[in-house]
Amino acid sequence: MVMMAGLLCMTVLVIVPFTLASARYVVLRSGRPAWLRRRLAARPPHGGMGLGATVTEELHAFFNANKRVTMEQRRVQLVLRDDTQDGAPPRMGVDLDAGTAVVRRRAPKP
Repeated sequence: MVMMAGLLCMTVLVIVPFTLASARYVVLRSGRPAWLRRRLAARPPHGGMGLGATVTEELHAFFNANKRVTMEQRRVQLVLRDDTQDGAPPRMGVDLDAGTAVVRRRAPKP
């Protein structure tokens, strides 16, 4: 009985949001029905992961301790500041005093 409850919980938390996200993707790509596409396209995109991805990642971390370490490292990287003095050659620079901005292209890969 406990196993059945766990399976039902996983179905509700993972498969249902995944199915809804897939249906949203199909509607946005195909454009049909038009009224639903307009309604879905009017929503502003949010900056994080969706509910299904978050729940799946947490379940993965529950069964695999290495995933928890990876998730914590990602959170730390989001908080850290990127400085131009961190060793890589700068691709862009803005000089507010001179009123200039420099943007360099990346070298094409062979």
